Amino acid sequence: MTTLSKIAANKYWQYALWLALFTIVYNLAEGLVSVYFGAHDEALTLFGFGLDSFIEVLSGAGILAMVLRIRQDSDAPRSSFERTALRITGSSFYLLAAGLGLTAIYNLWTGHKPSTTLPGLLISLISIGFMWLLVAAKRKVGGALGSAPILSDANCSMVCIYMSVVLLAASLVYQFTGFGFVDSLGAAGLIYFSINEGREAFEKASGIDE
Repeated sequence: MTTLSKIAANKYWQYALWLALFTIVYNLAEGLVSVYFGAHDEALTLFGFGLDSFIEVLSGAGILAMVLRIRQDSDAPRSSFERTALRITGSSFYLLAAGLGLTAIYNLWTGHKPSTTLPGLLISLISIGFMWLLVAAKRKVGGALGSAPILSDANCSMVCIYMSVVLLAASLVYQFTGFGFVDSLGAAGLIYFSINEGREAFEKASGIDE
């Protein structure tokens, strides 16, 4: 690697560091706001979306640990923390899917309706905007560095966009029709994405050498 390429690589690793930090801070804030309003308004889809944001924090933390390790020693092997973090993330997604499924069934059985989903509309729109920018930046950095974990993390952020669209659609339909069951259908969309993301996390963990 030439001196110029080393300088360029260091620059991109610095970008990766800031992207990981932004992922953690943004999703932490988004998760707290979403869970609060989801619980306050009894909106299941918004609450589940908030829990997913905390899982995205775990993913960002795993990338942050990887970037810090590589910047210290570019020849170092993958750490056990990365493997453990992936397994924790996968387990969290499965737990999220199970919790959403049970609550959705209960809400459908009892005919429960959320009091409002206006916060869901606003949060989903903001999330879609930020996540598009974040996905584009992560793909650019991951491609420049040839880093599969960063590109994979970009895919995680892409899933967050899908979840934001599900939240937006469920919130819009309920806002204009008052159909309470739509909240549970929106939760079903989150369950689908959560299971896929959980399975992918475990597959990545099994691919890391012990």
